Amino acid sequence: MQQFATIIIDFDSTLVQVESLEDLASIALADASDRAERVQAITDLTNQAMSGALRFDEALSKRIPLLGARKEHLSALVRVLEGKITPSLLRNKAWFQANRERLYVVSGGFREFIVPVMEPLGFKPDHIFANTFVCDEQENIIDADQTNFLAQEDGKTKLLRYLNLPRPRLIIGDGYSDYQLRASGECEAFYVLTENIHRTNVVKCADRVMTSFDDILQE
Repeated sequence: MQQFATIIIDFDSTLVQVESLEDLASIALADASDRAERVQAITDLTNQAMSGALRFDEALSKRIPLLGARKEHLSALVRVLEGKITPSLLRNKAWFQANRERLYVVSGGFREFIVPVMEPLGFKPDHIFANTFVCDEQENIIDADQTNFLAQEDGKTKLLRYLNLPRPRLIIGDGYSDYQLRASGECEAFYVLTENIHRTNVVKCADRVMTSFDDILQE
């Protein structure tokens, strides 16, 4: 890992064990009669986007209306995610804290819940890049900020080009959007983490398969 000047890590199913929007929907739709169907629809859209079968921006625009979420639900989501941090991250917490200057979180998720989950683990808030929610006057979550690179198709690549972080760069993640950083040349290597989910077509694209963070941090 010492050869990489910049290490970029995805959030959902990488730093945490779950896809956060699914958990947000479960919280927001607790009393909805169609809760199971809507959460499943979000899951299906996420899997299509992460496997490369659906454009990320299209999947995002379809998932947010299904959430039925309000700003007030985000604090409950943070509490849930704090209990679902990837186990091997917790085992190697000291390493992450020691390398915080070259660690960046780049996610199609949302800053409103990623920052409060990751900051206590030593991640710098100004090194966390993610979408932001748009709420209406009643604090209903109605959209993502469409001016954010990460709300757009191939947004991670667009963001990395803009940031121009030191090279060589490594991307660690679980989805096709992470591989796109390698394919575009914005990262020199893509390591896929399979600790939380195994996406066969993404694994085939990886320079290295990690069953946990232990695989590389304890070498």
